[in-house]
Amino acid sequence: MVPGSFASFPFMGHELCLGPARAVFWPDENALLVADLHLEKASFLARHGQMLPPYDSRATLERLAQALRETGARRVFCLGDSFHDAAAAARMEPHAAGMLDALVRATDWVWITGNHDADAAAPGGTLACELEVRGITLRHMAHRGHERGEISGHFHPKLQIRVRGRSIARACGVISENRLILPAFGALTGGMNAADPAIVSALQPASSIDAIVPAGDRLARFELWRAAA
Repeated sequence: MVPGSFASFPFMGHELCLGPARAVFWPDENALLVADLHLEKASFLARHGQMLPPYDSRATLERLAQALRETGARRVFCLGDSFHDAAAAARMEPHAAGMLDALVRATDWVWITGNHDADAAAPGGTLACELEVRGITLRHMAHRGHERGEISGHFHPKLQIRVRGRSIARACGVISENRLILPAFGALTGGMNAADPAIVSALQPASSIDAIVPAGDRLARFELWRAAA
């Protein structure tokens, strides 16, 4: 069953669902997949002189809790860079820390490590460098040359299009026949053009690469790259 605000799409023989909050729901696993939360990014930047409101972790975790309520997911896979740096969990203010603790305790939670949080201590749940589920590898960064199923994050892809003379950028997923890069889930994350050569290169070999964006109850697809005929 597809949750109300999510749009479904086929992937490697499974139905996946992408929501407007940038999470993917996997009904067969009753699991929510998210990437690049970058918790405590604001407090990290504040320590380096860039003062931002210190509420990014709360905002991110509130959206994550809402996605769990909407989908009823009992498992969570966080695909790396969940924390902005190794000391981020220790800096979390009590309210955000309590939110995170409650979410981890309520679900079967798996932390996949990324380049930002490779040395971070996992606050509960299970920690892994990567994981294979039903023949699909879950990891932080796409491995060029991987020819089986793969779901990753890292690149923070954004679709950049022009509509009625205006330039619009929206977080998106990027998909090939057998590989998927998730949008960044965190409240304080930037983005890379989904058609950037670094993303296209990371998904090779491929015959086609598209951006995917939920649009109501359907999924909009935008061609990014096609192999020469």
